[in-house]
Amino acid sequence: MKISISDIDIKPRTKVLVRVDFNLPLELGPAELKKYQHRLIESIPTIELLVQKKCIVILCSHAGRPKGKLEESLRLKPIGDLLSELLNQEVTSLSSVVDENIKSTINSAPEGSIFLLENLRFEPGEEANDVEFAKNLSALADIFVMDAFAVCHRAHASTVEITNHLNSYMGLLLEKEIHNLSNVMQSPKSPYTALMGGAKVSDKIQVIDNLLPKINNLLIGGGMANTFLKAMGFEIGDSFHEPDSLAYAANLLETTSNSGVNILLPRDAVVSDTFGSSQDQATVNINEVSKTSHIMDIGPETAIEYSTIIKDSKTLLWNGPMGVFEFKEFQVGTQAITEAISNNANLVSVVGGGSTAEAVEELGIASYITHVSTGGGASLDYLSGKLLPGIEALPDKG
Repeated sequence: MKISISDIDIKPRTKVLVRVDFNLPLELGPAELKKYQHRLIESIPTIELLVQKKCIVILCSHAGRPKGKLEESLRLKPIGDLLSELLNQEVTSLSSVVDENIKSTINSAPEGSIFLLENLRFEPGEEANDVEFAKNLSALADIFVMDAFAVCHRAHASTVEITNHLNSYMGLLLEKEIHNLSNVMQSPKSPYTALMGGAKVSDKIQVIDNLLPKINNLLIGGGMANTFLKAMGFEIGDSFHEPDSLAYAANLLETTSNSGVNILLPRDAVVSDTFGSSQDQATVNINEVSKTSHIMDIGPETAIEYSTIIKDSKTLLWNGPMGVFEFKEFQVGTQAITEAISNNANLVSVVGGGSTAEAVEELGIASYITHVSTGGGASLDYLSGKLLPGIEALPDKG
């Protein structure tokens, strides 16, 4: 286990550089950002702890993909303003990442101050994991806290090289992520169900392979179910699938049939003649999908079957919506799953980040989930058993 800020004594006026993940969709405008504030809220315990210890808090994050160049639309001030609202405390958004004026401003700040540096990815040295940029960044602070689980799979200057220049520790969010994700991988209670959705099988191959020895049930929905259905010889019409993953899907179906893992695919589906928001839809048995149809959601029989298994489970790992969630009429299958989770008080449930976390937030059931991860790709890599550079760079206890 890595050393956490909860393990150390931090003196007043310590300048603490905190890597957070505030990568919100700035292009939507300030009014829409509140819909995506989950990552900000999850960072608050670390920030508040440091403020209580009378530190000077220097937050740093990226947003978007400016590729080492300043883009006015990707400045972080709207995010700083939203964080200020959530904290009910002033957050000073700075106009650049590293320069002497910023250093002077931070050094003269009163204890308990909170700063947000400008977008890290305006600097070409960030994604290059550049030594000089990391040195300049480290000159702003006395210690470093890694609290951005969502970028732990990236070897960047603010996630890896920075730890060579400052004493470094886990933040409370990163500690929570590791604890909860490790629990479902190392000490899950049975029956253990994995629910996999979203578009691509290829994104989750290593996760599934890592889970197979541990789980009792594997429920597959979303676009990735189409690849499995195609591998079984079912007609999927014009639905998205991955031809390169057909062999894997066929092999997995055979493997699970011999291993005792209960693998389930949709038995019915909601289909439409167009891919998009449409009232032109029908529910059909999975062997009745026409050659021109798009599979848009799991059907009601499948939702009941999956929900029954979830209600009987003690551990659930969920990654990926059950339908094309961006269209409200195809959220029904995902909503049925969330209701099953909320009705099982004995369930330890962990939701992978990305679109699944957004679905949970939008449907208002985050409070019923044991842990909603802030990581998308980082969650998948961790659950696959990969070592994440941003975690490995931190010192171990003892």
